[in-house]
Amino acid sequence: MNSEHKLEEYHGSPDEQARTADLLRLIPGGYSTVLDAGARDGYYSALLANRFPAVTAIDLLKPKVNDSRVTCVEGDLTKMTFPDNSFDVVLCTEVLEHIPNVEMACREIMRVAKHVIVIGVPYLQDPRIGQVTCRQCGKTGPAWGHVNTFDETRLRNLFGSWKLTQTSFVGQNRERTNALAAWLMDRGGNPYGIYENESCVHCGSRLQAPGHRGLGEKVCAALALRLTNVTTQMTQSHPNWIHMVFERP
Repeated sequence: MNSEHKLEEYHGSPDEQARTADLLRLIPGGYSTVLDAGARDGYYSALLANRFPAVTAIDLLKPKVNDSRVTCVEGDLTKMTFPDNSFDVVLCTEVLEHIPNVEMACREIMRVAKHVIVIGVPYLQDPRIGQVTCRQCGKTGPAWGHVNTFDETRLRNLFGSWKLTQTSFVGQNRERTNALAAWLMDRGGNPYGIYENESCVHCGSRLQAPGHRGLGEKVCAALALRLTNVTTQMTQSHPNWIHMVFERP
């Protein structure tokens, strides 16, 4: 399956459809300009083009959006070159969890936004689930490159100078591990981590799943998996994503 088909399958999944529907519900109408901050494949940029006369999509690599209504820009969310108050609305979803200097990114989002900011991030994610071990630098990193975790308080603090007007939750998740299981999984080489199409957050190398592992590593990983499954079963479920809407005071 090629990457385009994988993206279609991803966006078409029930969980993603529910997340998308909630975000679109929260995005206000009646404005002219919108920034898709961290646009990636431009999925949301194209949807926004049905509601806004002017859509700008920005990402570290210039987004490739097959829609003439969308202006694509290469740029870093922590140091955008747009003037202050450039966009009536800024949408930033499934992005902030990837940015090490998230405080700077949020300050930049507030700077370029004129009226409304809509944020979507994973909620109460356990970063120890799906951890990876880089075969190049030997360091351990979080699944999907998620270097930040969020709850209501952290998001409110990041956008503290703006007024929180709506909070919404989507999906359910109960995945959780514990310190012992995480330690054992590290010793086992993190064979169950998320390696496909991901890069190391430390050295930038393309991640590769562990190859040959010794008996000790296999035993550690098996014990870790059992402990994680027990912890998950004992954990109360919580929403998978949190969406917040902020307005300029």
